[in-house]
Amino acid sequence: MQLVQAPRNGVHFQPGHQGEEACGHSEVREPPPLRCRPRGSLKGIHPFGRVEAGSEKDLVERLNRIEKALEAARRNQDAGGEGGTRDDSTASPSSPSAPMSTVGPDPPAADGNPDTTQDRSYDSSARAASGATVGKLHFAGYYLGDVSSYNGIPFFSADGQEWIRSRAGEDASFHTLFGMGPLWQTQHPVPIFIDFPEGNATGELPDRTVVEQYLALFRASQFGLSFPVIDFVLFQETIELAYQQSNGKASLEAVTAKACVFAFFAVVSLFQGEWNSTPEIDGEACAGAAQRLVAVILQGTNITALKTVFMLGMYHLFCGHLQQGAMFQSATCRVLFMLGGHLEPGSSRPTPCQTPQAEDDHTSRVRNQLRRLFWLSYKLDKDISLRTGQPPSIHDEHCDLTLPKMDWWIWSIDDLTGGSPSFLDEATITSALAPDSLQLTIIKSQISTKLYSQSALKKGDAELLRDIRELDDELERWRSSVPPSYRPTLTFPRGTAVVRKGRLSMEEIILHFEYHYLMAMIHRASGRCRCWASREGSGLEGVSSSQALSVQASRSTLYFLRAAIHGVEQVAFWMVVFYPMSAILTIFCNLLLQPLNPQSEEDIELLNSVPELIESMRNRHLTPNEVAHVKIVDNFVAELTRLGKCAIAKARREQELQELA
Repeated sequence: MQLVQAPRNGVHFQPGHQGEEACGHSEVREPPPLRCRPRGSLKGIHPFGRVEAGSEKDLVERLNRIEKALEAARRNQDAGGEGGTRDDSTASPSSPSAPMSTVGPDPPAADGNPDTTQDRSYDSSARAASGATVGKLHFAGYYLGDVSSYNGIPFFSADGQEWIRSRAGEDASFHTLFGMGPLWQTQHPVPIFIDFPEGNATGELPDRTVVEQYLALFRASQFGLSFPVIDFVLFQETIELAYQQSNGKASLEAVTAKACVFAFFAVVSLFQGEWNSTPEIDGEACAGAAQRLVAVILQGTNITALKTVFMLGMYHLFCGHLQQGAMFQSATCRVLFMLGGHLEPGSSRPTPCQTPQAEDDHTSRVRNQLRRLFWLSYKLDKDISLRTGQPPSIHDEHCDLTLPKMDWWIWSIDDLTGGSPSFLDEATITSALAPDSLQLTIIKSQISTKLYSQSALKKGDAELLRDIRELDDELERWRSSVPPSYRPTLTFPRGTAVVRKGRLSMEEIILHFEYHYLMAMIHRASGRCRCWASREGSGLEGVSSSQALSVQASRSTLYFLRAAIHGVEQVAFWMVVFYPMSAILTIFCNLLLQPLNPQSEEDIELLNSVPELIESMRNRHLTPNEVAHVKIVDNFVAELTRLGKCAIAKARREQELQELA
């Protein structure tokens, strides 16, 4: 097995030109703004954290509107209306088993049920896997489809496709676009290892000088700072054990150490182009060598085995192998629980007869590393849960989620020998384990549980709107607590420039993406409210405002990506591409719902810019399979843009006919 190889010729991908628009435009006067149109954006250039007066006013107004909607839902519930918790036998107008709600001028199918008689392989195959689905796609009262809990594939239901057809006047080709799976993960085939490892037949480690070189690069890198997956003192012990000569059969500890070094090579191989390091490492081969040993190393439970499965999960997630990454992430969580990593050291109170035991340096390092890996696993677990609709592996109520001190992960001065004061200052804000980043992940977990769990789908309007209001308030408190130098803004308007001394760190970029994504997720849940079906009443203004916030947050995601594109290059491509892909689905649905909104043309332009933005995000040479998948992303965005243009043209023609009548 060749693990170290000569540099390969990279494959460079240039997105093709967008296809010509399939439907014409009717140049007519724009209609007056809709009552629930998204609020106007702030123009100009400002640093992170500076909030204009208009944004503060916006915040108060949006909370007031949601409050009014909540009060209306409560009144309806007290009067015995539909706003209360629904009985299992009563279907919501936006539930999968119910007729599609009649939002807008276009009625549903005659019987209101999905059309199962037509030959739609895309929809029928998707529904076959939807029995285990947790994630649901709702927008403005429509149940549009599911996110499969098996593989994360988002797909439109028959009703969702019919709604798109009714709004755009055109059929969509989603059956071919979604053929390769979720658009934020690659379908690059992962090698399957059938042979069971015997002895040392799993490939030799590269020369020890190579691992020492890559360890030094990792130690000084932005990625190593953001994701402190190893304790350098403990990992030196692992290297020593992995490279020691054995006269007979290798011990379980030595095999585990070897697998850990292979997994480390797999992770650092993703950044070797940025580090300009030689010799080049074959990350896929190293991951395969480590995976062959997993069944063996999990016979023992220790921190080295934990690091191995964690780094394998990280490697697959960063390569876009979402399903494989989720499997290793689940294994990581089980090992963490066995080792007690989900509990803070010393958090349990000793009995009166117990005397607290002092820990030596090695034990303290192991305990500290366990907590590092717990928090990193906690973050990845919540990411996977929201992206796939699968239940999380880590449940908050079973864990100690006391936030650590600001610099807790910089535990030993030995880890930072030679580190400058500026390096230490940067470490306090750029690590994935910084308290503000961890607090945001806890909020993400609450969003998943309160708004998108199976029990959340059964909530009535009053309870749902209350949770939306409380989570919105919680997210705003978090935003206000972030230091002004890198605090996310309420909105990130078009034309805004990122103003900050120095290069944006990986974690700062993720914080901004996460903030706008979570804002969109909180308010997207209002699409399940029953008041959409009536299209009237005091509650509709509030849920319309909530939906508008979801759309505006999605726009802010793309505007921030455009402004911070050069900093995004350093972040793992397949972990970040999820954010713009999630945003464009929300913007597209809003285009279909409100095609004559004054911002529709700007939204079309924004969708058109996505392929170029995604191309600019690539921080390494992609494999041919990954390049092909990026091309499918381009085609998907082009199809959404085409359908959006068709919806605008159709709405303008209908408006023109009404004016002539």
